Amino acid sequence: MNPILEAPTLITWVGSVNWTVGFLTTVGIFAIVALALNLQWGYTGVFNFGVVAFFMVGAYTSSLLTLEPASEFEDYAFGLEWPIPVGWAAGALAAGVLALLVGLPTLRLRRDFLAIATIGVATILRSVVNSTEGLANRGAGLNGIPRFLDGLADGADYRWVMLGIVLVMLAFSYLVLQAATASPWGRVLRGIRDNEDTAMAAGKHTTVFRMQSFVLGGMMMGLAGAIFAHRQGAISPTGFSDLFGTFLVWTMLIVGGSGNNRGAVLGALAVGFFWFGTPLIQEDLPDFLGTRVFQLRELAIGALIIIFLLLRPGGLLEEQPRVSRFVPKPGRRPAVATAGHEEGGP
Repeated sequence: MNPILEAPTLITWVGSVNWTVGFLTTVGIFAIVALALNLQWGYTGVFNFGVVAFFMVGAYTSSLLTLEPASEFEDYAFGLEWPIPVGWAAGALAAGVLALLVGLPTLRLRRDFLAIATIGVATILRSVVNSTEGLANRGAGLNGIPRFLDGLADGADYRWVMLGIVLVMLAFSYLVLQAATASPWGRVLRGIRDNEDTAMAAGKHTTVFRMQSFVLGGMMMGLAGAIFAHRQGAISPTGFSDLFGTFLVWTMLIVGGSGNNRGAVLGALAVGFFWFGTPLIQEDLPDFLGTRVFQLRELAIGALIIIFLLLRPGGLLEEQPRVSRFVPKPGRRPAVATAGHEEGGP
């Protein structure tokens, strides 16, 4: 085969592999955030329109604790060079504390109050980071954020290590939430979502359960933000916009299917491919569209939400009604009853 023809093919193949690895890594991080939002909204009915606030708190907390001390050209606090896993845990804890502070005065009120509060918190956090001296280097952001397990691979090969880390964290988050939502605790959350008055009449302290869901979801968002920061290596306030950090995640959950952990992961993959893959076709579009591909992508996200809400409100994977994992699905006979029948029982 002609080596001149092989070279472009090899370059294209390597580029495709590199893009796919980077895409799966980013989508894996967003899938953790979508799972967290699914716990809050899909299972409990708690409105969180400030997802990016918890994501941002986790990213900045972990970065500030694991960075080296600031040089004379930088202006940020801490720089304690803590181990990265400790930074991730601190990022999750900080996001959980933020969720607790926001939830205490709002979760007892109507649900829309929490939505308004979380939107405001995200805006306030960006303003604080941008305007406060000596906190997080203001608009210049944080650079040189260390990478986790960077000794396992050098240069471009590290992307495979990062992909493995993200997939392990995603699998862990999925399994924990799957077990939690299938437990009696998860059934209480669904009861609160479907009819809070009935749950209260059954003796459940609904505000406590909603707070637990909100705080746990916030901690997961903070953990995802911490992983994102160490994956990127540099963060700034402008990178944590409401569109990128909140409404994109809501779109993933709506498209995939709320109240369904598999749907949250599927929605992250589907919407992520649409969001991050659209710029790849920019050169193939006519000039009047190619120059506006990013604006069209934002418009299409809004249209995608409307289409699914109108035509398929349950998402790609609709939530399956189930009382308990110990109760058989309709059409199945309980094993005990079957055994009794075979022995001549009633």
